[in-house]
Amino acid sequence: MKKIGYELKWALLFVVMQLLWMLFEKSMGWHDEHIGQHPVYTNLVAIPAIALYVIALLDIRKNRFGGRMSWKQGFRSGALISIIVCVLSPLSLWITMEYITPHFFENAIQYAVSNGKATQAEAEANFNLRSYMVQGLIGSLAMGLVTSALVALFVRKK
Repeated sequence: MKKIGYELKWALLFVVMQLLWMLFEKSMGWHDEHIGQHPVYTNLVAIPAIALYVIALLDIRKNRFGGRMSWKQGFRSGALISIIVCVLSPLSLWITMEYITPHFFENAIQYAVSNGKATQAEAEANFNLRSYMVQGLIGSLAMGLVTSALVALFVRKK
């Protein structure tokens, strides 16, 4: 456990950040009255996500690697954070949809259909827990690995 302690800590903090972001989105109305803005503004989560990866890898560089870290070491740590976040993403999404924004899917379906963006069947196929869990698993891993690779380039130190 000690070998992955830093990555586990940062992955858990990342999940907390995601849940806080969902609360923020909900408070901005992007899950109900302004749901049409959701597809654009939800991408702003990249800012705190990348910042968290930078802080995480700087912390790991300092505390695990004594201030020196190769790109490979940084990428491995970032990838491990990404894998843990990926594993936790279904739980995070379930918490979001059950407690933070339980009517999101209904609102998204209604918006898509009423604005001609999808048929009822298409919207229902797109906006549901299973679909979002699959997207979350793939997306969190893919974006986490890309972010890890890029951030490791900037925080490496010989």
